[in-house]
Amino acid sequence: MADLLTSLEHDGFVLIPSVLSKHELQTLRTACSEAVTLARAGKWSHIRTLPKQFPPWPSDPSHGIWGVQHLLHPALPNSKALTASYFSDAIVSPVKELLSATDDELVMELYNLLVRPDQDFALRWHRDDIPPTATVEEELKRLNEPAWHAQWNLALYDDRSLVVVPESHRRARTEAERNADPYESNMLGQKIVEIKAGDVMFYDNNILHRGVYDATVERMTLHGSIGHVKGSSARAQNVLQHGVGAWVDECRFDDLPEGLKNRANGMRARLHQMGSDNPNVGYSQDD
Repeated sequence: MADLLTSLEHDGFVLIPSVLSKHELQTLRTACSEAVTLARAGKWSHIRTLPKQFPPWPSDPSHGIWGVQHLLHPALPNSKALTASYFSDAIVSPVKELLSATDDELVMELYNLLVRPDQDFALRWHRDDIPPTATVEEELKRLNEPAWHAQWNLALYDDRSLVVVPESHRRARTEAERNADPYESNMLGQKIVEIKAGDVMFYDNNILHRGVYDATVERMTLHGSIGHVKGSSARAQNVLQHGVGAWVDECRFDDLPEGLKNRANGMRARLHQMGSDNPNVGYSQDD
């Protein structure tokens, strides 16, 4: 596990292969397929809609979607399987290693699904919680602070949608990067990250990155994050801007095995505390 943290700190991302069994993979594909069907039909309003890149998103899917939000919401059919995957040891064990944390220090954050868009779609180059207007000094200040979270993509089908600039999480943007077209298709040093079905990739959300989505290629990639309690104020905007606070108190984890139930209840309580401590957060990015 030490190699995980070393790789994450050096490159800005690290891949763990084959964390899902064939049965787990099929179970999650079924649950996510049902969620996508509801979302495309306008029966699940928590969605990422085309062509908007960042929250808040309209709830009308008529122009197409590229994501389904709030997989831990108890009103979502099959949320039980999705919830179990979020709190599972397959995810939480590497999170604890990457954050040097115990269960009692973890915070429930976000669990969403990135899907095949209804038309080809790309995100601009960005860092998740550093705006493109940030100066060199502002970038370095944020990049030199602890991340206080772990963020991952868990692919249910082979996925090569994420493009990153390795090691860019450790430095400010170069002049070339600052002046590049926001949709530059061949940024100097970029790498397309290939994730096979059942693999999980953890990455620093402030690495310079973008998504490039092909409407002809099936995509179901679970996109989640878990925080550290010490980072409550630093993480509040990035997490709460998605609206998770509106329904988190409705979650019930009684169907989880005892150990996971205790973990989940504690993590939810710490998310609730984050919301209480940070009531007015705004949004990290503008479209």
